[in-house]
Amino acid sequence: MAFQLMKTRPSNPRTVPPFCAGLLFLLAILLGTPCPAQEIAANESQENPLKQMSLEELGSVRVTSVKKAPEEIWKTPAAIYVITQEQIRRSGATSIADALRLAPGVEVARISSTTWAIGMRGLQSNFSKSVLVLIDGRSVYTPLLAGVYWDVQDLILENIDRIEVIRGPGGTVWGPNAVNGVINIITKPTSEARGLLVTAGGGNVDRTIDQIQYGGGNSRGFGYRVYAKGFARGPEYHADRDNFDAWHQERGGFRMDWDSDRDSYMLEGDIYGGDSPHRIGTTDVTDSLSGGNVVARWQRSLKNGSGLYLEAYFDRTIRLGAQLGETRNTIDIDFLHHLKVGSRNEVSWGGGLRLSPNRFVQEQPGINLVPHVETDHTYTGFLQDEIQVVQNRLAFTLGAKLQENNFSGFDIQPTVRVLWTPTTHQSLWADVTR
Repeated sequence: MAFQLMKTRPSNPRTVPPFCAGLLFLLAILLGTPCPAQEIAANESQENPLKQMSLEELGSVRVTSVKKAPEEIWKTPAAIYVITQEQIRRSGATSIADALRLAPGVEVARISSTTWAIGMRGLQSNFSKSVLVLIDGRSVYTPLLAGVYWDVQDLILENIDRIEVIRGPGGTVWGPNAVNGVINIITKPTSEARGLLVTAGGGNVDRTIDQIQYGGGNSRGFGYRVYAKGFARGPEYHADRDNFDAWHQERGGFRMDWDSDRDSYMLEGDIYGGDSPHRIGTTDVTDSLSGGNVVARWQRSLKNGSGLYLEAYFDRTIRLGAQLGETRNTIDIDFLHHLKVGSRNEVSWGGGLRLSPNRFVQEQPGINLVPHVETDHTYTGFLQDEIQVVQNRLAFTLGAKLQENNFSGFDIQPTVRVLWTPTTHQSLWADVTR
């Protein structure tokens, strides 16, 4: 059972205060007011769902995960698939991991209530090793166990604009771990999430998932939203009836956007806390989770489709368990300059810096990591050129990433891609990447 109240953006810039809107929501439930089905249907028709698009419209879907610049999906030399908000809503998914089942070539298996094994092209594990997972450009990779903790990757799913999934090497413009693929989760700007959103649901496994959000803004390009979300999930089925994996989590956050003629700015962050029980061998353990992050981004549009991109974030993670624990702070800065040189060359260059001071918490004498305190670092630089050999028909992409880190030292990672588009509805591509 679920209730939802959505207030669309009114013509008057003044919005209903959250308390009043929440009171109206409760009165509607108590009085049995019918849902405005006509308004919901009208909103759905305006969303232009994927199944109603023509072949030309499908080919014109714009993605940013291949070279950090918008481009039409049929012009990308990569195995890319886009999960839209409409698909997520219709699927009934209640977590990001479940939503990834919608992408072909992505294998998602649920090990327990708190643990998923996610991989691409048969390379699957509970930490999604060698897959770069991003949320609005923020990497959620943890170096301690070389992967992603899916139990702490949670958002209000209605805020997700799309999930871009690249199967295979992620090219030169992204950071480390983009070997088997890239999962880029992109949330909506605040201009598309105005008003009040309240949802509540429950069941026998997802016992309760409750969230509230309020967004507003003005006519000068500024917008904001604040939200809170909490859930309590019951255990999965276990043949031994050891229901060890019931868990809960709570989080809150915000986002602000401001757009001018040439520049756009974004600032967002969230904070969370909860637990994550799991089984190690035959032992049931529970991890205590908490953390938060702040992300800032600046983009400038230049002439002829050129542009600048600068993003920085701070991420703090605390995970304490019965066998081991970790506290980690991550500071990351990424810069990209995309420019067109003449009529045949599109050049992208940039670099990144990531510092991650961390502390290992020893809980048992038999499990230890030396040293207990250290700072991981990764420095990257890249250069990429997309060459139109035959305009809109044959293109080569040549690039290389230079990377230095405290695990493997210095590496050069070249890539070569070729894209052939004989017609407006056909494309053939191949790549070689180290």
